Amino acid sequence: MAAFDPDADLSGDLALRLMMDSFVTLYWRRHLLDEAAVWLREHGYRVVTLDAAQWAEATDMHRDIAWALSFPDHYGQNLDALNDCLRDVESYEYGTTRDATGLVIVFTSYDRFARAEPRTAQIVLDILADRARSAALFGHRIMCLVHSDDPDISFEPVGALPVQWNDAERLDRSRRPA
Repeated sequence: MAAFDPDADLSGDLALRLMMDSFVTLYWRRHLLDEAAVWLREHGYRVVTLDAAQWAEATDMHRDIAWALSFPDHYGQNLDALNDCLRDVESYEYGTTRDATGLVIVFTSYDRFARAEPRTAQIVLDILADRARSAALFGHRIMCLVHSDDPDISFEPVGALPVQWNDAERLDRSRRPA
C-alpha cells in the first residue's frame, strides 16, 4: 500500500511536501510550524507536540515521549528502548491508530535540548527518521517537525537523509528578522 495515492491531486498536500526529502523537517518561525500542525490536524493526522525547552537531560526527553506516545511501563528510557518502542508505534501498537492519516511528532525549542544533549538530540532524530521510513513501507505516515529558536541550527543527516528547513525558510535570509 502506498503512503500517498499516486492518482490523487497532491499539489496542495503539505504532508507530501514535508516527507518528500526527509521525514524530519526544521522550523524557525513558530507561526509556520503552528500553521503546518493545524493543516496536518485538519487532514486527520495525530499531532503530538513536546516542549524540548524543558529537557535538561535525556531522562526528561524519555519521560515526555513515553507519556505522549503511551509507551508501556517497562520502557527502558534509553535510546535502544526508544527505537524499539517507536517500532511498536510504527506498527500501531500504541501512540497512534490506524484511523489517523498519520502521526506527527513536533519538538518545540529543540535547540535547547540539542545544546544540553547534542549526541542524544541527533540520535533521537535519526531514530525517528528510520522508523518513519520503515513505517512508510507499509503506508503508515510518520514525520517529525523540529522547531528551533536558533536559525543557524543544523544536524547531521538522519536516516541517511539530511535534516532540511521547510520550504518557506530554506534560504538563510528567510530566517533573519526583517
